[in-house]
Amino acid sequence: MKTVKFAESLSIFVDVARAQSFSEVARRRGMVASSVARQIGALESELQVPLFVRSTRALVPTEAGEVLYERAVKILHDMTEARSEVISLEQTVQGLLRVSCLPAFARRYVVPILQPLGERHPQLRVELELTERMVDPVVERMDVVVRVGQQPDSSLIGQRIGSHRYLICAAPSYLERHGVPRTLADLSRHRLIDRRHSTSVRGWRELGDGQWAQDARFVLECDDCDARRHAALEGLGIALMPNWSAGPDIGAGRLVQLVLQDASPSPDSGIYLLRAMPRASARIRAFTEQLRRQVGSPPVWDVAIDSVSLPARAEARRA
Repeated sequence: MKTVKFAESLSIFVDVARAQSFSEVARRRGMVASSVARQIGALESELQVPLFVRSTRALVPTEAGEVLYERAVKILHDMTEARSEVISLEQTVQGLLRVSCLPAFARRYVVPILQPLGERHPQLRVELELTERMVDPVVERMDVVVRVGQQPDSSLIGQRIGSHRYLICAAPSYLERHGVPRTLADLSRHRLIDRRHSTSVRGWRELGDGQWAQDARFVLECDDCDARRHAALEGLGIALMPNWSAGPDIGAGRLVQLVLQDASPSPDSGIYLLRAMPRASARIRAFTEQLRRQVGSPPVWDVAIDSVSLPARAEARRA
């Protein structure tokens, strides 16, 4: 099997090993399932060893398949890195840029940069994955991963582009109807909007000792940040929101930031662009520069929050 054909087969093999389905890989690649199956069959013939145990329900990698998967992931990553480094030497922004990002952050700050980025670099294509899970750019062959919050130590190359902390906020219409809470105990008498996963460290139950939340009324629990923000804007209840999500609404007066007397401020972590390659390719640099212009320095959400005068905040607390 020729080297180029072998590399193509390895790429398909890795996708099949992850999806455990010929039809799913075929759908993603715009192929027919039989073509994917033939590619795997040819690879097995070349290596003279079965790579999957086939059944009507799933494809399960054999021991040889698991060994090949671990090596193939690294081989494909090294090939991608080599290609990117060669292209970056020419300073040409072209080809496919694969980006993974938190859905809510992507909708607000990443998607708006795609049009000007495409205008500036017409030969660039972007593949954007929206997910809340922690993506490994090496294993999943992503060029850039946008992560929010405290990051574990790793060998990834990271660049901080903004602040991240949680704010308590509500719409003026809600506060007019229900009043302004001053303490954690007051929250138990209010309508609260929370993350769907109550064990999250970013949830209401992590404020204080959490005892106050035993009698709290959660009118909405949702795992989508944008949905919680819109619910707060409609006056459904009080939300605990990231500053980058609620900041522009606070600056425009659509939401009011609340400060409780007995609740410590949320710790400030960050928003990071992570990549596996030590040297950024031209397309990674172009994307990073465009996103940094969109976010601003200081970030636009911090500017919006700071634009609300201290007297106005104090008045909101007294209301």
